Amino acid sequence: MIDLLEKTKEMRLLSSAVIFVAIHVISGNGNRKSKKSSTADESNLRPRDLIHETLRYDRPNSPMLQSVLDELVRIYENTISPLEQVYQYNDLSAKGEMTVGQIKARPMVLFLGPWSTGKTTMINYLLDNDVLRVGAEPTTAEFTIVSHGEKEKNTEGVVVVSEKMEYSALEKFGQHFMERFSGVELPHPLLKKVTFVDTPGIIENRKQQERGYPFNKVIQWFIDKADLIFIVFDPTKLDVGLELETLFKQLKGKESQIRLILNKADSLSSQELMRVYGALFWSLAPLINVTEPPRIYTGSFWPYKYKPSTNTALFKQEEMSLLQDLNDVIENRLENKVAFVRQHAQRVRIHSLLVDEYLTAYIKRNSFFKDPDAIIEDLVSHPEHHNIFQNVWSRHSVSQFDMPSPSLYSEFFSLNPLTDFKPLQQYCRYFNGCEIDKLENSIFKTLPELLARITSQQNSGYSRYEL
Repeated sequence: MIDLLEKTKEMRLLSSAVIFVAIHVISGNGNRKSKKSSTADESNLRPRDLIHETLRYDRPNSPMLQSVLDELVRIYENTISPLEQVYQYNDLSAKGEMTVGQIKARPMVLFLGPWSTGKTTMINYLLDNDVLRVGAEPTTAEFTIVSHGEKEKNTEGVVVVSEKMEYSALEKFGQHFMERFSGVELPHPLLKKVTFVDTPGIIENRKQQERGYPFNKVIQWFIDKADLIFIVFDPTKLDVGLELETLFKQLKGKESQIRLILNKADSLSSQELMRVYGALFWSLAPLINVTEPPRIYTGSFWPYKYKPSTNTALFKQEEMSLLQDLNDVIENRLENKVAFVRQHAQRVRIHSLLVDEYLTAYIKRNSFFKDPDAIIEDLVSHPEHHNIFQNVWSRHSVSQFDMPSPSLYSEFFSLNPLTDFKPLQQYCRYFNGCEIDKLENSIFKTLPELLARITSQQNSGYSRYEL
């Protein structure tokens, strides 16, 4: 019996030793295999010539860039900001705000889409640097600004909004958002020309309130400031849910800046790819109400070579087209900035005219025997009964399609009582003229002339990229 127990003990010790050695060998082989994979991955990388040749980000800027941006700042501060402030335009909507920092900022490229579609990997690919963490699970849980810096650095959101004027307005979204906001700086020449914004992936089964901050309002802020918007899809995740529908509603009016990307396309056969491409069009058609749908790029936007027996030639052409779109945004920086400032000036003008029209209607109806609060309530609740919006677009050469929703003014006047404002005529001075005239002069004369000057410089020998 004792011999049997001793043999059993020896067998257990031997088994343990065998298991230990096996684990050690497997572990060692695993490590060696990992190193081989790393070496194999390096040999499997695509050439980056296409990116360098298309984007040409090593070319210097022209001195005209700074002079035009300074002129735009002067126009904003002298002719737009005064009425913007006296009529509290920034309280009208999230689209209202503009800062000097935004005027001077580099073009912004925004990456949106469902989780794990390759948004972060695509940014890393363009920068040839694993600056952002990637993974199969939803790894990007925060908004990340990827911008130029003299050395690689990670920065918390509270520092970003305090150091960079163009992002100072984000502080209004609260502390919970600040904890989900960060900045990454990298000494890459492309980031001297453009800024990338990585965003949390859309997860359809997650309720918005679980994020702890106004996600849709934050997304809207970035959409309004973006010069180019990439919406990235995975061939295996084409379901359109409520959160994606909400996103496309927020993109209304920005259709010309949207580019759809069907990523990881080399994981499919040609026949499967055709079916997925059609399915994506079919899913998104009801959400994009435009005559010409946004461009869909098909490819695999990461650093490794395309898989064998896939549409390599097609994917290369698609990548070249996408890079050219990015290059156009860089080259058209000044034209886009002029358009951005002019569009904002138009909105401020319309808002000022509307507030003035509300005041005019109020003054006409107010008397000693009437309740002023009741008059204001009627004007705000039923502006159509007093032709307030119609008078503005018919008398001041404003397109009725550019008019804001009357519902915005119900909320606006709840924050800013109508009687706190003064009519436009009270912002006229004998020597300095009227503020509304200065604003209209910028919209219809100064800014178009500035745009013509930029075009003239291009035709005289500068490339658009050098501007």
